[in-house]
Amino acid sequence: MAAQQKIAGVKGMNDLLPDQSGLWEWVEARVSEVFRQYGYRAIRTPILEPTALFVRGIGEVTDIVEKEMYTFTDALNGEQLTLRPENTAAVVRSVIEHNLLYDGPKRLWYVGPMFRHERPQRGRYRQFHQFGIEALGMPGPDIDGEQLVMIHRLWQSLGLDGDQAPRLELNSLGELVERQAHRKALIEHFQSHASILDADAQRRLLTNPLRILDSKNPAMQPVIQSAPLLTDFLGDASRVHLAAVVETLERRGIAYSMNPRLVRGLDYYNLTVFEWVTDRLGAQGTICGGGRYDSLIEQMGGTPAPACGFAIGVERLIALLQEVAAPALPPALDVYVVHWGEASERAAMQVAEQCRSAGLRVQMHCGEASLKSQMKKADQSGAQCAVLMGEDERTQGVVTVKPLRAEGGLIQQDRVSIADAAAVICGLLKRRENKDS
Repeated sequence: MAAQQKIAGVKGMNDLLPDQSGLWEWVEARVSEVFRQYGYRAIRTPILEPTALFVRGIGEVTDIVEKEMYTFTDALNGEQLTLRPENTAAVVRSVIEHNLLYDGPKRLWYVGPMFRHERPQRGRYRQFHQFGIEALGMPGPDIDGEQLVMIHRLWQSLGLDGDQAPRLELNSLGELVERQAHRKALIEHFQSHASILDADAQRRLLTNPLRILDSKNPAMQPVIQSAPLLTDFLGDASRVHLAAVVETLERRGIAYSMNPRLVRGLDYYNLTVFEWVTDRLGAQGTICGGGRYDSLIEQMGGTPAPACGFAIGVERLIALLQEVAAPALPPALDVYVVHWGEASERAAMQVAEQCRSAGLRVQMHCGEASLKSQMKKADQSGAQCAVLMGEDERTQGVVTVKPLRAEGGLIQQDRVSIADAAAVICGLLKRRENKDS
């Protein structure tokens, strides 16, 4: 019989392997804790949504909708469905559908996979993950500033301090009438340099001229740098809003730089816009991006309400931590239970369950093997200690507790009663933890 061909995973959609998952879990725990400290509650939306949601919520003339979305027709009912390329539109859909703002503003956070058909490279994948925050129903600059303070606290919680931390770039998009005046000036500017524009810029000039400012084409940089700035078109109210956000940052001692080229291409974005970026990850250096989108809820059919939020790229954040501040993670296992003899196996299972009830992470050896072989597996498991249960121990109602790590000097082997085993092991690990700290 011919050998079956192996099936590989989808390009750009990566497996998270056990050796990698510990750092992800550590990051997720800290991110969720910081979000909860600021009063945000979790929301989970489906990864599949009606395609119309993203066409309306992201815009038909964006690269995401035009080129990157995984869209298909459901063969069972003919529905047009899309794997979510981002989650703000989905959260807003859920808020409207379930009338979540009926009793006042909401602070929501999410985590999960997003999908975009892009050329895979470090920090840019076809399935990627995001943490996100959406604050809905709060119009003032205080919530904008608080979100930036929260992100800064998150970097500190993750050990990203000083020049290791992403740096904050800030701008204001003003309001719609101000952006329309800027757009008109921008079109006139680029039309006067039409011979320099490449094909993408020519197309965007007719649909979304702000996107021309994102071009990396070296030949176009002089005309981009000389383009009119949105900040020159801001009215008094927009400037006051930005000044209040800046005051919050300065009061908290959070460094920032104004980036007048930081824009968004859709009309529902307004006022505050920001990105946290790093130079340590090459081209994919934006770790977090966000800002205000006060018109999106109304545009998607809901009662008008202000909103602001941000998203953090998990893969990029993990890559940054691995570059500069990867934490010393605790071992994945506390106890490895070794046994020999059929009756001893049943007693060993009793001890394992007692240890688990005490909150310990326990792996019990499965199958038959020699003591030497089991001890080798116990050491390879990374467990802090082994519990040995043989016929001698079983008949005496004891177990042998053997520390497996010499760090901290905890190398004493001892026999203890079965009833006391869990407490003894907890004490052993606590002493080692105190010595290590």
